Amino acid sequence: MHKVRLLVLFAGVLLVASLSHAQTATGETLMLDLPRQSQHALVSQRIGITDITVNYHRPLAKDRQIWGKVVPYGQVWRAGANENTTITFSDPVTIEGQPLDKGTYGLHMIPGETQWTVIFSKDSKDWGSFTYKQEDDALRVNVKPQTADAHDALAYDFDDVKPDSTVVTMRWDKVAVPFKVEVKVNDLVTASIHRQLHGLNQYYWEGWDDAAGYFLANKIDLDEALKDEDQSIQAEERYDNLMNKSKILVELGRKEDANLYRTKALDKANALQLYVYGRELQGDKKQDEALAIYKSNAKKFPDYWTSHLGLARVYSSQGDFDNAVKEMKLSMVGAPDANKTALENYLKRLQAKEDINR
Repeated sequence: MHKVRLLVLFAGVLLVASLSHAQTATGETLMLDLPRQSQHALVSQRIGITDITVNYHRPLAKDRQIWGKVVPYGQVWRAGANENTTITFSDPVTIEGQPLDKGTYGLHMIPGETQWTVIFSKDSKDWGSFTYKQEDDALRVNVKPQTADAHDALAYDFDDVKPDSTVVTMRWDKVAVPFKVEVKVNDLVTASIHRQLHGLNQYYWEGWDDAAGYFLANKIDLDEALKDEDQSIQAEERYDNLMNKSKILVELGRKEDANLYRTKALDKANALQLYVYGRELQGDKKQDEALAIYKSNAKKFPDYWTSHLGLARVYSSQGDFDNAVKEMKLSMVGAPDANKTALENYLKRLQAKEDINR
């Protein structure tokens, strides 16, 4: 009799264990890879060189009263369904102005009618929020909920994307909960550049030129930009790094030195580079300088398609549309197929006596 009781008890334990491990509260299996009521989603956004990724499951509202009922106010909620909703930052960030180190965090929320708490937990491997512990918090921030268009399926979006920030927004039913993520892009990129230039990149002109170009474009660390460009030129003197050095020297107020390197760059330029430089000058509203570049390009490279294109611009600026059409047709003969559609559009404008420089 004692053995029978033990066998019955053991069988009951096995049955309970098998049921608890095999199914969720909604009857979904955990043993097999089958469809789930709240389907998996993954969204990612890069800010600068920093990746932000939200990994979550999407419950459906199904005409239920979500806020205050399905999801109670004042209680920690998993911010999704099934396993932990997680958010990963590949670099340190700030959330609503507060610092948070890089890593993967369990994302939880405490809903409220006028204020929500967004929680970033160091424990990211739980099932839902059932074993959540506040002592595991890496960060908490308070945000204001917003009214939103109805979303039957819960969604995370990246809104208001800027060069150094974005707003991560959870939307479900008719509520949106945003929190702002900011990244110190220039600091991170500068550190990354230094690491990359310790490797094989240090032996080639392109890496140093790219680094200097980044500093120049963002108008930061111009002294370092100049040193990097010198390293590029030392590795191999090119039109690209000579012209970039000229631009850096302009920003540093050294115009005479800048003109010297600009001249050296133009001496090394090919027909395509001269034409592109002319277009840069036009973009900077330096029309006369641009037309002079187009003319010199035609003398130096009389048979190249961009030389004819530049002359078409010169004639167009003078109102000489007959010669402009002639040069445009010559340009189309030698142009790559990928450029011919744009050239055809220019030709139509010239035939209609429209200045293609405007």
